Amino acid sequence: MFLATTLLYPCVLAVLSLGAGLAVDRACGRFLPASLLVSVGIATLIGLSQLSTYASGLAPATPYLMLALALAGLALGWERARALLYACAHRPWLPAVSVLAYALALAPVLLAGRPSFSSYMALADSAVHMLGADFLIRHGQDYAHLDVRNSYGQFVRNYYGSSYPSGADTLFGGSAFLLGLPLIWAFQPFNAFVLASAAGPAWLLVRRVGLRGLWAALAVLTIVLPALVYAYELIASVKELTALSMLLALGALSVTHRDWLGGSPARAIPLALVLAAGASALGLAFGAWALAAVLVLALALALGPRPHRRDGGARGLGAQGSAGVLAARGPAPARARSPLRLSSARGSAPARARSPLRLFLFVGVGALALLLAALPTWLDTGGALRVAQAIATTSNPGNLHAPLRAIQVLGVWLDGSYKLEPTGAQLAATRVLVALALLAALLGAVHVLRVRAYALAGWLALTLLASLVVSRSVTTWAEAKTLVLSSPLAMLLAWAGVAALLTLPRAALARAGAGAVALALAGGVLASDALLYHSSDLAPTARYQELASLDSRFAGRGPTLFTDFDEYALYELRDLDIGGPDFAYPPRPLASAAGGYGDPVDLDRLAPDALRDYPLIVTRRDPAASRPPAAYRLLWQGSYYQVWGRRRGAPAASVHVALAGSPAQQCARIASVAARARGGEELVAAQAPELVRVDLLRAARPARWGRIVRSTPPAGAHPEGHTHEGELEGLVMSTPGRLAVSFALAHAGVWDVWVQGEIMPTVTLALDGHRLASIAGQLDGNSLVPNTVPPIAVRLPAGVHRLTLTRQGFSLAPGEGGEAVLDAIFLTPAHLDPEGPLREARARDWRSLCGPSYQWIELQGSIGPRT
Repeated sequence: MFLATTLLYPCVLAVLSLGAGLAVDRACGRFLPASLLVSVGIATLIGLSQLSTYASGLAPATPYLMLALALAGLALGWERARALLYACAHRPWLPAVSVLAYALALAPVLLAGRPSFSSYMALADSAVHMLGADFLIRHGQDYAHLDVRNSYGQFVRNYYGSSYPSGADTLFGGSAFLLGLPLIWAFQPFNAFVLASAAGPAWLLVRRVGLRGLWAALAVLTIVLPALVYAYELIASVKELTALSMLLALGALSVTHRDWLGGSPARAIPLALVLAAGASALGLAFGAWALAAVLVLALALALGPRPHRRDGGARGLGAQGSAGVLAARGPAPARARSPLRLSSARGSAPARARSPLRLFLFVGVGALALLLAALPTWLDTGGALRVAQAIATTSNPGNLHAPLRAIQVLGVWLDGSYKLEPTGAQLAATRVLVALALLAALLGAVHVLRVRAYALAGWLALTLLASLVVSRSVTTWAEAKTLVLSSPLAMLLAWAGVAALLTLPRAALARAGAGAVALALAGGVLASDALLYHSSDLAPTARYQELASLDSRFAGRGPTLFTDFDEYALYELRDLDIGGPDFAYPPRPLASAAGGYGDPVDLDRLAPDALRDYPLIVTRRDPAASRPPAAYRLLWQGSYYQVWGRRRGAPAASVHVALAGSPAQQCARIASVAARARGGEELVAAQAPELVRVDLLRAARPARWGRIVRSTPPAGAHPEGHTHEGELEGLVMSTPGRLAVSFALAHAGVWDVWVQGEIMPTVTLALDGHRLASIAGQLDGNSLVPNTVPPIAVRLPAGVHRLTLTRQGFSLAPGEGGEAVLDAIFLTPAHLDPEGPLREARARDWRSLCGPSYQWIELQGSIGPRT
């Protein structure tokens, strides 16, 4: 699965995109630059998948329609495809930098060597995209049959049924379904591929400012992977990454407008497809950036062509045609008829006479293509506007503690989190590198004007102005997205400054100065990305594989109550119709089981009758937590989860009361429950398991390992970062170090050692000097719900024992700087029966239950058989 998702899948995506791009290129007169074929192909596939999923009957055929289009394009453009392979073999800079960008974007997963996705606990929005991509390909954009009583149906309806942008999701779902890949493991490679695809248009743009060879490759890498963009790739912000690729493609089309603008009407199609893809992926908010490109092109069309100079340049808007931008030729004998020529054999499109009728047809064909490629968006423009307005005005900052800083657009941020400001030496270095990038960008702006790249200058100026206007009119969450889309443009200007230094009269001095600035830009960006990589949290592969097995085993037997906080379960348990009381959209009858979004679920809070409609309950395997009511029996147990099924005909209890405190206090509660009995009702009590807790707060540990007290976040907010005096206390293992603590056992035997916490870096657990296990990559959906690691069995004698837990030293492994919180360690006798024991008594005999410690007690009419 790892090789299929990280290596095979991007290759298939590349073939699909290239084939679709070649099909469009053939249809519009073979003018597209080679570096734009993949981006235009992505836009084309988004348009196709939007149409096929809108016609819900065609939705399951989406993968095959995409494949058919790609194969047709490869067949029709086979000659050009062969020439492309030849060009890549002899001038490999662009393909090499694209592959490198993909590898760097996917570095945490690649170096982990297992299927996963990065920055796992940062934001759960990826769960929505996985869920949506799966639903749209299986069912299309038809939401009438959804059961909205549970979380699954509510998520799908409230997002995709309300015109939420789905362009990236339909492309993702269609391409992954083609290979039969689990979407949860294909999602990060998809995001990395989409980001790497931006290298094509970026290459064309840096060539336009005068960079070649290694200079151009370094510039493209920096433009595609500035710190803020890299951070959003790690959290898989698929909408923004797709929109970024389309945004740079708009810039490339603006720069090469002399090859297509106002020519054959079919030549308007690529621009229309890119505009439609941006709107489908990001929503109508993409219109702000689209307008900038359209204005530049309208101005170019109004001013008309200018005569070419003998040196290959041109006066007027758009000084240089694309023929000088990408000189990709085939072998010398075939050069005159190379399929890689960037303009048609008839000459540059604007150089020919433009009649009003030709212009009308040109605009009309473009408008028609734009309408069809984003048809679902235009058919519900009102809904799309409401979604855009809701995102722009939301008071929920998502996972941001504070607004991002404007200087983050300059590509450098020497901290492991894009949300926090660097400190100490890292802050000083960040400020120096940001200042250098700003000076280079100012020099680059002058350079762009000096070389008369007026189309590029106009596009950059208007796009950055649009970003500024948008950022000033939206709230924190949307402003951050604006900064992400602006960062590659700021880096492009900075590299234009490097190009300016290379044109200085004294060649040796010019190259030295340009090299120093280039090294600072590339080094600052890559160092920032390395810190983000090191701090990323990777999704727990084994736990999600177990959830997938549950979906196959119990498919169709829902609705299912899910007590863990993990919204990725919406995808993994998609065939169980799950409801999470602590999800953003909980089932209303069950919402009281949690204090709010992201809080732990306590089934003891529910009225007994509330569970009647749920034949299945999926819980984490945690002996410290209460088992479900007596009406449920254990159907299956894995390393992480338990599945409980409601016994056929089992009555709901009339009373269900959680018990805590000393045995005497519990006995008093039992008496009060028994007093409420009527007739022949009986008492059922769940006896608490034997549990030995290790007192971590009394342990010897490094002074820098602080304590954290975590409580519930504000309603509707993301849980990350909201901490104050409250419910759950743990130790933050912020640096390498060793914890040591003693505990006592009353009797000998085989014991299970249970560890709870969010543990991404490797820690080693030992007992009495003997190593037990290494623990790493064990994370849950958030830091508020206890994450229980599978138990570790060990035979121990009675008496006092010494436990040590060691966080390893610095490592370059992915996630070694990630979440490291230890909440609890406890022991239980091995082979503990998770179902019981349940003790029963008639209500009048309630005293027979006093003495042991219980989790809860129920009052019900008849227990019935427990088999």
